[in-house]
Amino acid sequence: QFTTRVVSCRAAELRPEGGGEPVRGFQVVLEDTILFPEGGGQVRAGPGWAGPGGNWAGAGGADAPCPQPDDRGLIGDVPVLRVTRRGAEAVHFVPAALEPGAEVLLSLDWERRFDHMQQHSGQHLISAIAEQMFGFKTTSWELGRQRSVIELDTPSVTAEQVEALERSVNEKIRDRVPVTVRELAADDPEVETVRSRGLPDDHVGPVRVVDIKDIDSNLCCGTHVSNLSDLQVIKLLGVEKGKKNKTNLVFLAGNRVLKSIEQSHNTEKALTSLLKNGPGEHVEAVKRLQSSVKLLQKNNLNLLRDIAVLIARDFKSKPAPKQLFVLHRKEGDSEFMNIIANEIGTEETLLFLTVGDEKEAGLFLLAGPVEAVENLGPRVAELLGGKGAGKRGRFQGKAAKMSRRGEVQALLQEFISHQSPGA
Repeated sequence: QFTTRVVSCRAAELRPEGGGEPVRGFQVVLEDTILFPEGGGQVRAGPGWAGPGGNWAGAGGADAPCPQPDDRGLIGDVPVLRVTRRGAEAVHFVPAALEPGAEVLLSLDWERRFDHMQQHSGQHLISAIAEQMFGFKTTSWELGRQRSVIELDTPSVTAEQVEALERSVNEKIRDRVPVTVRELAADDPEVETVRSRGLPDDHVGPVRVVDIKDIDSNLCCGTHVSNLSDLQVIKLLGVEKGKKNKTNLVFLAGNRVLKSIEQSHNTEKALTSLLKNGPGEHVEAVKRLQSSVKLLQKNNLNLLRDIAVLIARDFKSKPAPKQLFVLHRKEGDSEFMNIIANEIGTEETLLFLTVGDEKEAGLFLLAGPVEAVENLGPRVAELLGGKGAGKRGRFQGKAAKMSRRGEVQALLQEFISHQSPGA
């Protein structure tokens, strides 16, 4: 927690990260802050404040912009929904107005902050060791909500290299290497020797350097642990193909590893109960189930084909076949409908076939004389709230309103009655 004072408060809107309607609220600037802003950079912070167990970003900025997400917290009892950087100021978006000049207690969401510290310091460590061991430079990285990704400037990384890298970074964690922060003047020659992706265009004041003793020095505005032991453990989940000649390395650090293990263990317990065997047999059990399902699907398809043929033959065997044939079957598919149409023939008979759940979306087929289908197809699709296309006497597509099949049947019967001699 941190006591500070409100400098300004003005009405504003916040656009949610996932899209949607803007949220109305207020942008608040404080004299000092302990909340890290989105985009990082130099912001006003309490003098000499380093935060509990970590290094504060407020003394300077370097990554352009910092990929670390912003903090959350409370100003008094008002939640802070977003923190952004505006020049040298941190702007706090809140849902309720605060009185300028008022003294307020600022509280930090420590769980979120510590998670970001672990992932960010973990990235520094992984990037430094990857470059030392294999010459893989980091071109960018992303601190995600579930996992983080480091983009390496190499077209490929082998499984053996991933294993060696993971072993090395965890050795450094066990060595309890200190992580410190220092400031350099912007014109200090040392700035050019420190790993960096450049300073923001609006950067002013000293430059902030994050040092992992004897391992890495990096210009950085983010929040970090004060010792690698605070990372607990790093797990490299593997690599994915990135941009051209780049490889994405996926990782978890600290508490995220523990949460991942918990989730995996819960999944394992659930599978053990469902599959009635031990974890070591889960994969083989699932493979057997997949094979059984494929066989059942094949048998089901063959039965549907046989049923389609029998339905068509039954219709044709009647002494006076009707001009209209209507059928709905929940279990059918496009092939089922087309088999029936092929068996009955469409030169004289108009067929309206549907498959799928009666209360949900499904498929439809209108088949018959070319002129009739061309005339009726779009109207049928419209009634069913769907879309379709057709040619050579067949019009088929998806239907969103299967419950309106009765209206379609009435339309078709009316059409046929007008085509009959003497109508």
